[in-house]
Amino acid sequence: ITRLIQFSLAKRMFILILATLLTGMGWYAFKQIPIDAFPDVASTQVKIILKAPGMTPEEVESRVAVPIETEMLGIPKQEMLRTTVKYGIVDITLTFNDGTDIYWARQQVAERLTGVMSELPASLEGGMAPITTPLGEMFQFTVDNPNMSLMERKSLLEWVVRPALRTVSGVADVNVLGGVTRSYEIVPDPVRMSAAGITIDVLKAKIEANNRNDGAGRLSEGGEVLLVRTEGNITSLDDLRAIVIKDGSTPIRVSDIADVRIGEMSRNGVVTESGKAEAVEGLVLGLAGANARQVVAGVEQKIAELTPTLPKGTKIKVFYNRADLVNKAVHTVTKSLGEAIVLVLILLGVFLGNLRAAITVAVILPLSALSTFILMRQFGMSANLMSLGGLAIAIGMLVDAAVVVVENVVQHLAYDPSKGKLPRLHIVYRAVREVAAPVVTGMLIIIIVFLPLLTLQGMEGKFFVPVAMTIVFALASSLLLSLTVIPVLATLLLKSVSHEEPWLPRQLLRLYEPLLNKAFLNQKIVMVGAVLMLALAGVLYTQVGKTFIPAMDEGDIVMGIEKLPSVSLEETKALDLK
Repeated sequence: ITRLIQFSLAKRMFILILATLLTGMGWYAFKQIPIDAFPDVASTQVKIILKAPGMTPEEVESRVAVPIETEMLGIPKQEMLRTTVKYGIVDITLTFNDGTDIYWARQQVAERLTGVMSELPASLEGGMAPITTPLGEMFQFTVDNPNMSLMERKSLLEWVVRPALRTVSGVADVNVLGGVTRSYEIVPDPVRMSAAGITIDVLKAKIEANNRNDGAGRLSEGGEVLLVRTEGNITSLDDLRAIVIKDGSTPIRVSDIADVRIGEMSRNGVVTESGKAEAVEGLVLGLAGANARQVVAGVEQKIAELTPTLPKGTKIKVFYNRADLVNKAVHTVTKSLGEAIVLVLILLGVFLGNLRAAITVAVILPLSALSTFILMRQFGMSANLMSLGGLAIAIGMLVDAAVVVVENVVQHLAYDPSKGKLPRLHIVYRAVREVAAPVVTGMLIIIIVFLPLLTLQGMEGKFFVPVAMTIVFALASSLLLSLTVIPVLATLLLKSVSHEEPWLPRQLLRLYEPLLNKAFLNQKIVMVGAVLMLALAGVLYTQVGKTFIPAMDEGDIVMGIEKLPSVSLEETKALDLK
């Protein structure tokens, strides 16, 4: 410690340059740290979602869920495997140990899933869900155009807006909800089919056989090779109507035995807007660990670029923006930090009675905070209500070491009998060295108090470990800076020091000394009073409200109506639109 102090005072310009670099790196780290409202408490998860059309829950479980579960058993680092089965759908969730690389986990699941897919029904659709978490809902909006139907709005969202938003960095997926899906419908006429001797199986097979493009080899023409192919993909209703079902002197086409029209696929749910009408909604999901504020900013920018190219009258109405919650959470913490810094500055000025000494001590606050941001970025932490809250908690403690150092420097410069005989630099060195050991000891004791929090596991650990780590980072940075940068600043700023004790400390001492003397004369009364106050505090503690996480009122209200599982889609829509 002594050599560190000697080096700092001997190389003052070097220390100031390092402090300047620290400031720049800390600001850069703060800009790069992912910012969110709360820490992401979700563990490493891989979800498999498969659709099994027409299968009952029992069939889905026996034919789909059980084979996949059996195949997934034994994957390294796997913590839990659970499955939810409903009519026509299965949701399998694999949870891995904390810290497991999500891409490694998905690779293991993909390899196992590929091996078992050949044993599953051919009609299955789906696969692994995007890399997101339950807290991944970043942005929600509706596509509105009074001149477009629900089908047209959904097509616009699905084929224009969604692909554009998926190009934004940090977006895992964009879900399309509500509306109706456009489809080609063939409505067979049983009488005409019977008269033509055509069955449903034949009709289906002919349509499938005529809905594809095939290659027919190559044709040499001069020095070039031409590709020969047949184009049979259905691109319009007329293509579908013209398919030949039965050859003969008079070919029978689809249009002869069935009606062909534009229709809509069966729906499993609806989206309503403000209880007035149906709507088409887009839900932006963020990648796990993505910077929520940057993702939302990127989505907003892409929407601004996309809006002029959409059909006339189309509006993208945003009704949920995760950035609002993030900004409120960050504002809550920054406000607390700002208030704490102002109070610390006022108290330092009043008690030290020296503006330059107060400024010297106050420098420790931004430097410690910037150092903390650097360490947070190195450890992959995000800036949220909990981690920044730890920094707010530590604000008062950050100045402890600097206050002791600066106050002792002031005392030595004012009262040191060797002043005038020794260089000021040496007096400052002696003052800092004198308090270095108790300052280090005191700070280490405070840091050790928070170390048990680092042993928390599970959800508790994900919430409170960032708090403890932030406090430890801030206190360790404050201690190092108090022994290096603060002494250097003291030699530059503390040119003249007053011998007179500040007014407020003098007044407080006049009140405190008689009270201290009376306490020594009445020790039993003081001890009994302390015990009673401790007991009263214990009783009051049981009456104080407690919560696991801080309450955050973001101003958004989500309303939901609980219905029976067997409720029809029409009844659901009627209830939501009342």
